[in-house]
Amino acid sequence: MAENYAIEGIDLTRSFSGFFALNGVSIAVPRGEIRGLIGPNGAGKSTLIDVLSGRAARWSGRVKMFGEDISAMSAQQRRRSGVARSFQRTNIFPDLTVLDQLEIAARAAEIPNVDEIMSELTLTALAHKRATDTSYGDQRRLDLALALIGRPKVLLLDEPAAGLSIKESLDLAHNLRDLAARWGVTVLLVEHDMEVVFSICDRITVLHLGNILAEGTPAEIREIPEVVTAYLGSTV
Repeated sequence: MAENYAIEGIDLTRSFSGFFALNGVSIAVPRGEIRGLIGPNGAGKSTLIDVLSGRAARWSGRVKMFGEDISAMSAQQRRRSGVARSFQRTNIFPDLTVLDQLEIAARAAEIPNVDEIMSELTLTALAHKRATDTSYGDQRRLDLALALIGRPKVLLLDEPAAGLSIKESLDLAHNLRDLAARWGVTVLLVEHDMEVVFSICDRITVLHLGNILAEGTPAEIREIPEVVTAYLGSTV
């Protein structure tokens, strides 16, 4: 049933000067699932996240959350309804402290869980440091923390491990999987780090030139020759 899908995009289409970034894409992510979204640059991954989060203009189709049509909602309205997202580039304020940024984000949240988030993402010791004075890995964790304020129901993550070391990426990924399981958060994860994707995702959707090329469990995706050859290489 549609109500069992935490986030659903139906026949999503968005084009730029005749180029289809999304060409009638439909995707449905069940409650509590971590779904990976992979594909080469230009496949439409970030565009799909933009449409689902309400940050895209001039698109067609429908977006539903737990069976309710939220297509007409703004990004802010979707955030208040429980859809949060992160960005490829950290969406933080360099000159504000970690605590100040989280408290600002918490003002509009029904569940202002700042202390909880700092503890979960090991940011407590950095609370009074300016973001610019922390490591890049800490800044990525802060970006994730901002998205998790208010305990959202759906989390749309656009390359949360970008720029991190292998260890940092895997630590962040497993922390995310643990949080999602305990809090019942549904996650749609855009990520180029295949080790992260295959280690934490329940299912994977492969995008290619604005279309869905394949969808399945990590084991199923590994068995599709064109996906392995084009995107995964021989090491996955």
